[in-house]
Amino acid sequence: MHWSQFFIPTSKETPKDATAASHVLMLRAGLIRQVAAGVYCYLPLGYRTLRKVEAIVREEMNRAGAIELHMSVLMPLDWWQQTGRTEAMGDTLLRLGGPPGDWRSQTVLGPTHEEQVVDIARAFLGSYKQLPINLYQIQTKFRGEARPKSGVLRTREFLMKDAYSFHADKASLDEGYQKMYDAYCRIFGRCGLPYIAVEADSGPIGGDSSHEFMVLTDAGEDTVAISENGDYAANTERATAFFEGHRDGETPGRSAESGQAAAEPLREVHTPGAGRVEDVCKVLGTTPAQMIKTLIYTVTQPEPQASARGSASEPQAPARGPSAPVSRLVALVRGDHDVNEIKLRKAARQLCGSANASIDMADARTIEELTGAKVGFAGPQGIVERFRAGDMLVIDRDVTALRNAASGANKTDYHVTGVNPGRDFPLAPDDRRPYVLVADIRMVVEGDLSPRGSGSPIRLKTAIEVGHVFKLGTKYSDAMNATFLTREGKPARFIMGCYGIGLNRIVAAAIEANHDDNGIIWPMSIAPFEAVVIALDPRDDHAMEVAAGIYNELAAMGVDVLFDDRDERAGFKFKDADLVGIPLRVVVGKKSLAEGVVEWSHRRDQVKHTLPPAQAAGHIAGLVRAARQTSAALS
Repeated sequence: MHWSQFFIPTSKETPKDATAASHVLMLRAGLIRQVAAGVYCYLPLGYRTLRKVEAIVREEMNRAGAIELHMSVLMPLDWWQQTGRTEAMGDTLLRLGGPPGDWRSQTVLGPTHEEQVVDIARAFLGSYKQLPINLYQIQTKFRGEARPKSGVLRTREFLMKDAYSFHADKASLDEGYQKMYDAYCRIFGRCGLPYIAVEADSGPIGGDSSHEFMVLTDAGEDTVAISENGDYAANTERATAFFEGHRDGETPGRSAESGQAAAEPLREVHTPGAGRVEDVCKVLGTTPAQMIKTLIYTVTQPEPQASARGSASEPQAPARGPSAPVSRLVALVRGDHDVNEIKLRKAARQLCGSANASIDMADARTIEELTGAKVGFAGPQGIVERFRAGDMLVIDRDVTALRNAASGANKTDYHVTGVNPGRDFPLAPDDRRPYVLVADIRMVVEGDLSPRGSGSPIRLKTAIEVGHVFKLGTKYSDAMNATFLTREGKPARFIMGCYGIGLNRIVAAAIEANHDDNGIIWPMSIAPFEAVVIALDPRDDHAMEVAAGIYNELAAMGVDVLFDDRDERAGFKFKDADLVGIPLRVVVGKKSLAEGVVEWSHRRDQVKHTLPPAQAAGHIAGLVRAARQTSAALS
């Protein structure tokens, strides 16, 4: 391909409102163009890279035994009502406009395809003999992102590989999950990404086990907790830390000499206007680690709602409305910790027995009604005596190790000291208070220790999620009444796995991990071109003839090569070559030819080398073959 005949609209200017390196460079290098907020078209150079990523993904999915199909973007809203995800997805689920009863109002644009693939399974997979099976597609998805940003890292339209496996038992699911995990490692390795796999929360997709594949970068929106010795890695939505429990001398509020501080009586202290932890600590002369934060939430338990289709025996979609029962939940964490609402939601669902219960921060009226005090003065002591039926108390496990802590007094402008778990509030349920639970409900913090027990400190880093694998279990087959016949001839629900990769994110993450001040540094495997031949002076017939000869030889050898034959200044061509990031460069100029050589360099180090023109194509082709072999070795 000749540059003069191709379409690469590069730009010197940094685009307005673009901050992530990948966003800036994809626009400047002419890879993409924004159509609307969160919507991009891929220009020829960017599309070449996207197709190469797609090819690697398809090769590895096929190698892992997955079977490709293509599902529709439009699907019935009814499927989503059956699984209850109209509520879980909220505004992220895009619907078509139209009057009530019109087909458009009963249709959604697929942000993911669990519902549709389960509908296929319940229609065609009737026997255990057909299992296991893994179905995948590479297809455009649509999501109503409220705040799309960072270029193609968070968009409303994107290209995704989504796969769904169906199994007869958990052992088969575990085996299929490992195959996908290994395939993902090969995919990201071949794409040149410095990825890590971390434990993750399943979010609205559901399931009981999942891993995210992350690329560490300042442009990332996710935060991961990684131990210094590498024995633990998790998304902070799921991450936990080593619980020191009652180890003498290491837990705030404990006495290293006695091992157990004597329990002091409750003492009320006037703290006017001090509602924040930092302000209270100044008044009381204590530290945040010796305080108990009391946060109050409301818990809504959706009630069943009749589905638009299906029999009464089928699981029905949950609906949240005025009739849904609402309880109050009191969450306790140390003053130097924050509540992890994902963990807290799971605890609430465990207590109330509703898999679809949701939590929200309580309003001021609810807080005052429960505590008898203004916001900012809630405390755990005696709080359960104010509970009504269904109210819950969830205590972070680190709180259980405190002695003589400080907290709100449940009285406006007052706090108390001498708060002791077990004495002043329960740590276990009883007949009168069945909804009491001790659990890990806090966010990890920098310096926490690895939960593996190694003593290695945890560091928090930002990252881009490029892939996610889930063990779904029977969440969707239960909701959609999808069954198969076992070996014994009895109906059983499919056990499922789900596996997603964001192809656009791979492109962006590769740039985030591989760039410098001059532009992109593509990994060879996904570069739009593997090599570029630059003719410094197109008006010099001899230089053009040599350059064209090298280009033709490389093309004949199967190298994906671009020939920069433009009538532009040498510096202009070099800057463009740096910007678009083609891995290998051959420069043919009048001066070097006079010395009997041409120059070549690698974009990564830009060290200039020389060799005779007759050897140039063979040498560059050898470097390309070596890079391809390295990539193939990862598969």
